[in-house]
Amino acid sequence: MTANDIDSYLAGLEEPARGTLADLRRSILEVIPDCEQGLAYGLPGFKVGGKTVAGFAAFANHLSYLPHSGSVLSELAPDLVGYERTKGSLHFAVDHRLPPTLVRRLIEARLNQLPH
Repeated sequence: MTANDIDSYLAGLEEPARGTLADLRRSILEVIPDCEQGLAYGLPGFKVGGKTVAGFAAFANHLSYLPHSGSVLSELAPDLVGYERTKGSLHFAVDHRLPPTLVRRLIEARLNQLPH
């Protein structure tokens, strides 16, 4: 798992998805700068203490933030009004940057689930 894997993933995307996900990557790294970057389940992922705590993906009609937890999004439901989501993914438009404050809350919620 290396940051180069994420670089390659992003390079294979068209704009505006590439730029939107590059912004998301920067937001993630602001919260967990010492994380391990690479692919998790074939998609960009960010690990802390060996556990994947954040990730993202590009699809034909939307982008997804992946908390790698089935409960983070339900915990933060009031913060996610207006976003489509599944149990394990938050969907957003290819040209819509997720607010850094929301990214921070998502990551902190996931980190709080890890054994201390």
